[in-house]
Amino acid sequence: MNQNRTLLNAPILTNEKSLKTLVENRTVYSLNNCELNLFETYQESQRVPLKFNDLVVTSMLRGKKVMHLFDDPEFEYLPGETVVIPSNVEMKIDFPEASKNNPTQCLALAIDHFKINETLHYLNDRYPKEGTDNFWKLDSENYFFYNNVELASTINKLIKECMGTSITKDALADLTLQELLIRIIQTQTVKAIDTNKTIDKNSPLLPILEHIRNNIRENINLKELSDKAFMSTTTFYRYFKRELGMSPIEFILNEKMKYAKRLLKNPGIQINEVSYASGFEDCNYFIRIFKKYEGVTPKQYQLMNVTN
Repeated sequence: MNQNRTLLNAPILTNEKSLKTLVENRTVYSLNNCELNLFETYQESQRVPLKFNDLVVTSMLRGKKVMHLFDDPEFEYLPGETVVIPSNVEMKIDFPEASKNNPTQCLALAIDHFKINETLHYLNDRYPKEGTDNFWKLDSENYFFYNNVELASTINKLIKECMGTSITKDALADLTLQELLIRIIQTQTVKAIDTNKTIDKNSPLLPILEHIRNNIRENINLKELSDKAFMSTTTFYRYFKRELGMSPIEFILNEKMKYAKRLLKNPGIQINEVSYASGFEDCNYFIRIFKKYEGVTPKQYQLMNVTN
């Protein structure tokens, strides 16, 4: 369980009489700078090919797929997850459980390359990143991630605009596309950090992240982090949130939860020991925060992991 896997608002399914095919039935909404495709599959299928001429942001809405992408191992693709695929890259898709009573539904948002380049140029010009040779860019390695609340909200807005009838929908969609690209880059940066993949060596984030992880048991405050980054507290807060899409305190709490979950894999450790080791002086507060993040108590999480 993970609070960062936020589900999208799934559009209603196509009326059965309107289906053109039972495998990847496609409904298209075309705008000036993007194209929203809704795919539905109603029967088991394997290795169904799909390719777009533009970069495409895909998100699962219902059911389960198995994705074969690049030369990487296949992986399950579930609601609450997003995959970003470069232009002209073919994916092959299995539908192991699809049926008329259990269809899959997935969106694929193809974004015009000119719009992407225009947005990245705008961000690098108006909001340059700290450090030399450090730019706003999409990360092709971190192409799979869970939807957080902000990313899901942005995709939901785009779905609404693309499917709407407003005469201003192209203008509104363009603004939301900018937001979506920012959210994706922020989410990819967090994913790189979570999976211990090296982010840009020139980024001022590196010593900050190292300091947080080395002092996870301590009460880390904003002032010591901003001092370490050689920024004012206000500048550092804005910089950190711009880079990762979350505040420094939210990030520290996420890191404490990750550390606590690693400790809980030891069946012999006590919950109060985990609480103190993760930097929580109040064990009851730790239990409340853990349940908010993971949907289960620390003890339940420990038992689930021992069982598995």
